[in-house]
Amino acid sequence: MLSVNAFLFFMLLLLVAALLAPLIEKLKIPFSIFLILLGYGSSEIATKNFGIDIGINWENFRPLIIHFILPILIFQAAIMTDIRALKENILPVFMLALPLLLVSAGIIAIGVYYSIDHPAGFPWIAALLAGAILSATDPSAVLALLGKYGAPKRLILLLESEGLFNDATSIVLFGILLTVALTGSEQGNNWMTAGMQFLTIFCGGIAAGAITGVVAHFIIRIHDSEYIHILVTIISAYISFILAQDFLNLSGVMAVLSTGLTVRILNRQIETRQSQKFVDDYWRFTASVAETLIFLLAGVTITLSMFTNQWLATLIGIAACIVARTLIIFGSFPLFNLVSVANPISMKQQLVLTWGGVRGTITLALALSLPLSLDYWYTIQSIAYGVVLFTLFVQTTTMIPLIKKLNLKNGQ
Repeated sequence: MLSVNAFLFFMLLLLVAALLAPLIEKLKIPFSIFLILLGYGSSEIATKNFGIDIGINWENFRPLIIHFILPILIFQAAIMTDIRALKENILPVFMLALPLLLVSAGIIAIGVYYSIDHPAGFPWIAALLAGAILSATDPSAVLALLGKYGAPKRLILLLESEGLFNDATSIVLFGILLTVALTGSEQGNNWMTAGMQFLTIFCGGIAAGAITGVVAHFIIRIHDSEYIHILVTIISAYISFILAQDFLNLSGVMAVLSTGLTVRILNRQIETRQSQKFVDDYWRFTASVAETLIFLLAGVTITLSMFTNQWLATLIGIAACIVARTLIIFGSFPLFNLVSVANPISMKQQLVLTWGGVRGTITLALALSLPLSLDYWYTIQSIAYGVVLFTLFVQTTTMIPLIKKLNLKNGQ
């Protein structure tokens, strides 16, 4: 449970962030970068200059992130999905979210494992955990820039949809690998069991979420109040997560995703434009607060030793992510273009998809939730933080110059 000091500390940080948001927008600084710097600077001042114990410890992170923040982020993205556009691009979205994410996680794991080359201190399971954490993309910072510049809508949709579905997949994969790591067994039969568990947990979570979404839909149909609508979506998001995760031993994240999509699909026929906007605005605000908390938490927990002691591992992680992203995009989209009925994705757009695969809230959330009982937790967390900072400071800030250079504004 968060201490009073920690609660007040984060409430003050949220207030400062809200007050300075207009200034940050005018300065054209990505808000996520500002939040990380705000969290880091504030914690340093509070602890070192004034000796204030803000009460932040790992025991608070896991329940806060896993049971509170992640359901908000996943449900918001699901319930605001453009279903019609998603259907038109289902093949590349599905491939990027499941098989290609697993390929990406494997490539990253192989690159990190053999580059670090320390089997005792950084075994295969550590590399695989790093691969799962680093495969989750979060294009929110990039999407805001692409939208303002007028980039092709299909390009924005692919990045947005990929971020939604591969986040859920990477969280499920992370959970399975973490179980393997904590049991201390990496034998072949254990990996076979883990693979079967992945499919069971993944598909079972989808089924549980769909049932919850149908029930939520019928409750919403009975009551036409917008406030009841919001209340039902909040309850259904958390019930689906708790039911799947804690009672059925299935994927809570996939259940939340499935619930959100089911509610979105079924409610399209009964929602007015006004009620849909009301619900969307609520979830957009709630997810914004959740994302803000994640970046503030990341800033608070950053230490300089992460980059002085783990600089080589961090560079290895960054390089592995870029290589993996390049291979899965340029290796798969030529095939998608051959079988897709929609307009092909040009080489220029593939380049933007590659560079737009930034890491953010989910990567930070999973890194923050690593148990301290794992000897290699600090190395993985340092790599994750370094990759996120690289994507925010380098990839995000260079996205608009890249689009201008490629002349993609007119949809080329």
